[in-house]
Amino acid sequence: MIKKLIECVPNFSEGRDMNVIKQITDEIEKTEGVKLLDVDPGAATNRTVVTFVGTPDEVIEAAYQAVKKAAEVIDMRHHKGEHPRFGATDVCPLVPVANITMEETVEYARKLAKRIGEELGIPVYCYENAAFTEVRRNLANCRAGEYEALPERIVTEEWKPDFGTNEFTEQVARTGVTAVGARDFLVAFNVNLNTTSTRRANAIAFDVRERGRVKREGDPITGKIVKDENGNPVMIPGTLKAVKAIGWFIEEYGVAQISMNLTNISITPVHIAFDEVCKKADARGIRVTGSELVGLIPLKAMLDAGKYFLRKQKRSVGVDNDELIKIASKSMGLDDLKPFNPKEKIIEYILEGDEKKLVDMTVKDLPMKRHPNHRHRVAVQLQLRWVHWAFRWGPWWPTCHPTNAAGTTAGKSSPNGPKKASILRMNYCIWWMKTPMLSTRLWMRSDCRKRQKKKKKPGNKPLRKPQNMPWKYRLR
Repeated sequence: MIKKLIECVPNFSEGRDMNVIKQITDEIEKTEGVKLLDVDPGAATNRTVVTFVGTPDEVIEAAYQAVKKAAEVIDMRHHKGEHPRFGATDVCPLVPVANITMEETVEYARKLAKRIGEELGIPVYCYENAAFTEVRRNLANCRAGEYEALPERIVTEEWKPDFGTNEFTEQVARTGVTAVGARDFLVAFNVNLNTTSTRRANAIAFDVRERGRVKREGDPITGKIVKDENGNPVMIPGTLKAVKAIGWFIEEYGVAQISMNLTNISITPVHIAFDEVCKKADARGIRVTGSELVGLIPLKAMLDAGKYFLRKQKRSVGVDNDELIKIASKSMGLDDLKPFNPKEKIIEYILEGDEKKLVDMTVKDLPMKRHPNHRHRVAVQLQLRWVHWAFRWGPWWPTCHPTNAAGTTAGKSSPNGPKKASILRMNYCIWWMKTPMLSTRLWMRSDCRKRQKKKKKPGNKPLRKPQNMPWKYRLR
C-alpha cells in the first residue's frame, strides 16, 4: 500500500537555549511514524525551524505535542528577536509530499488548528490554503503588529482567531498566537551583504520582492505615500514573483541579510533569486558575499542551480549530481556563514538515509575512486584496444592482395600468392599493433617527464623518479 506523506515545518520562538529546543524536538521524535529531518536554530532571530515528515495522522499528533510543549517552556512576554513573531509556536504549516492532495492537506491543517485551539486554549489563525477568508491567506496580514499588537487585535471582530479564545488572558500572554496553514514547498533563503545597514538591506528587499514598495510623491523615502480611492497605499511591484523578502542585521555574524521566502520555486528558483539580488545590490554599490539556507531544499532545486551556473560559464552540464550540487553551493556561497552539508540540507538525501544497500545502488551511486596504478592501467587498456582493432581490420588493408614479381595479383594467378598474402596480412596486423602501442608508451613517458619537471612547491614532497618507483608503477 502506498503511504501518504506530509511535511510539517513549525517555527518556534526560541533559538538560543538548546535545552528548550531539545525538549520540543524530543516530543516529535517520540511519535511513531514520524521522522525528524532538520533542526535549524538561529540566535539572532531567536527562532528555530524544525522539519519532520510522516503519515498525516502521525504528523498531526507530533505537531500537537510539539505545540503543547512549546507553550509550556517558552514565555513570549520575554521574547526578543529579529524575526517577526507572535507566538511560542509562531507558525505550523503542513506541506503535501507524496500521494496526497492539497485539499486533503488543508483538512488536516484545520483539524490540527481546531485541536490546538480547543484543547490547549491557544488562539489559532488558519493561513495560506487553509485560510477561511482571502485576507488571512497572507501570513503577514495575520501577524501584523506582531506579539505586541495582540491585546488590541484578537478582541476585534475582524481579527478574531479561527479557533481558540479571543481574549488576551494570562495564558495567551504567555503562549501568544499560532498560525496553522497548508502550503506548497517553501524555501527560506537568506542572502548576505557586505554592509551592516538594515535600511540598505530593506531597500534591496523591496526591489526584488513581489509586493514591492510603497509609492511616494517626490522623494522615494520621505515623500508622501500615494493612496488609492479606498485609502490603501499604492504599491510598486518588485521584480521577483512568489517571493517575500525583508532586510535585517544579524548581530551573530555582523552582516546585514535579505531574508527571502520563495513560496513557489518553480516560478522563482533559488539561483534566479540570488542573481537578481546580486544585480540590485550592485546597482546600490553593495556586494553580495554569500547566502544561507534555512531548513531544507529539494534536490531538483540544487541541480537546476548547478546547471544554471555551469551554463553561465559556458561549460557542459553533463556532470554527476554531486558536482552540480558543489557548483551550486560555491556559486551562491552557501557555506559563507557555516559549512553547507548536502546530506543534512537536501530533503531527498535525508529521506533515503546515509546508507544504501549495494543491491539498490545504480552505477552513479558507486564510489568513483582511482586506483594508485591508474595510469598504467590506462596504457594497458589503450594497447589492448589497438590489438583488437589490428586483428579486426588489419586483414582488410587495401594491400591484402599484393602483386608479385610477375605483376599478377598474389593469391589468384601465382601459386605462391596465398602464402605471401597471408604473411603480408600478418605483418600488417603486427604493424597495426606496434605503432599505436609504441605511441602510447611514448606518450606515457613524455607525460611522466613533464610531471617531473614541474616546479616543486615548498613543503611538498618531491615526486619520485620513475627508476625509484615500485615495479608495478613503472611503464613496462
